[in-house]
Amino acid sequence: MVFLPAEPPDLHVIHQRIKGNMEVLQDFVVKREEGRTRQEYLALLRRDMAAYYSYSDFLLMKLMDIFPLPELINFLEANEVPRPVTVRTNTLKTRRRDLAQALINRGVNLDPLGKWSKTGLVIYDSSVPIGATPEYLAGHYMLQGASSLLPVMALAPQENERILDMCCAPGGKTSYIAQLMKNTGMILANDSNAERLHSVVGNLHRLGVTNAVVSNCDGRQFPKVLGGFDRVLLDAPCSGTGVISKDPAVKTNKDEKDILRCAHLQKELILSAIDSVNAASETGGYIVYCTCSIMVEENEWVVDYALKKRNVRLVATGLDFGKEGFTRFKDRRFHPSLKSTRRFYPHTHNMDGFFIAKFKKFSNAIPQAQKDEEPAVEAASLSTVPNTVMEPQLKKKKLEGSKADREQKQPQPALKKRHSLQVQRRPLKAGRPSTKMMCPQGPTRKKHRVKLNGQ
Repeated sequence: MVFLPAEPPDLHVIHQRIKGNMEVLQDFVVKREEGRTRQEYLALLRRDMAAYYSYSDFLLMKLMDIFPLPELINFLEANEVPRPVTVRTNTLKTRRRDLAQALINRGVNLDPLGKWSKTGLVIYDSSVPIGATPEYLAGHYMLQGASSLLPVMALAPQENERILDMCCAPGGKTSYIAQLMKNTGMILANDSNAERLHSVVGNLHRLGVTNAVVSNCDGRQFPKVLGGFDRVLLDAPCSGTGVISKDPAVKTNKDEKDILRCAHLQKELILSAIDSVNAASETGGYIVYCTCSIMVEENEWVVDYALKKRNVRLVATGLDFGKEGFTRFKDRRFHPSLKSTRRFYPHTHNMDGFFIAKFKKFSNAIPQAQKDEEPAVEAASLSTVPNTVMEPQLKKKKLEGSKADREQKQPQPALKKRHSLQVQRRPLKAGRPSTKMMCPQGPTRKKHRVKLNGQ
């Protein structure tokens, strides 16, 4: 018996069926077939869209929860088209008008990016490679997506401030912050990936940025490394569901675990970012959180978590376009102030999918943890709690040790050994991450050991 290979699906037929089912679902009572339920139509539509646009069933279900059906089709279609090439003028070295004229003279067809940006240019076509012109090499502009200009505009850095860019690679946002500050103050450009920092250093040199310090540290270790910043920008690692046009692999290689893993890391990072800001700053006290994801779990969910865990409130981003964030999603209810967050989509704004939230910190005190916390995020809150939380446990161990010494008359060396084992095990009980961090640990463990040896 010969098995013939299965014929590939006829995409034209599938596309017609998608259009037909969409029409039925929009006027279901009138147009539905007798005896067929809405769920059957939705299941068939999801299967056809997964085949036609090459998405996993998981991701398509997630997108159907976020968008109404007509808008979902527009979103899927927009992801099949690359976003326009945009550049940001480096005003440390030139003006947008002069840069535009220089590029036009080289055969570049361009326009201003939009009324909302004073530095952006959109490139339609070019007879020369945009990333290799003399102007590019001289640092007159940076190749940068339109959506990545928005978080820096929301951050609104002021001159002579201390600013932390917690996840800075490849340096586009850092250099934009520097030009808005006119190379005054200080920017700490940090990234946990040492390899990606090479591009950051190269771009900062090329663009003439002189007020930035580059560091390689796990963002979750701030502010143990350095704190007291006026503003912090956290462009958090995410699932990338807003940049599918750049990375089509996202269509099929993400599942529920990936989304939740990203969300957990983002919760740890956002608490660390908030703790790195000085609420008493005369000009600042602001944190901007952004992702290139459109998943609610990575955006509103994380922001709502931060509002409960720290003394912060949401403020207006200062961006006069973009869609409001969700205040309710399926069976979850978020804080009403999430209306001030902003969502950007490829099909509505012709830029990568993006989410931006801006916090104002009003107290440096950390609220006490509630008893009904989610276990999944316990480690995130504990990783940023000051080391003094461990002191009462230490005193209790010292008392127990002295009591055992009186009652059992054990030799002192054995007692010391037993205490050292207890101290080593205690961080694991408290839920601290056991992975090796890139930054040096704080002085907590050393201080405890000195006290124990002094008994």
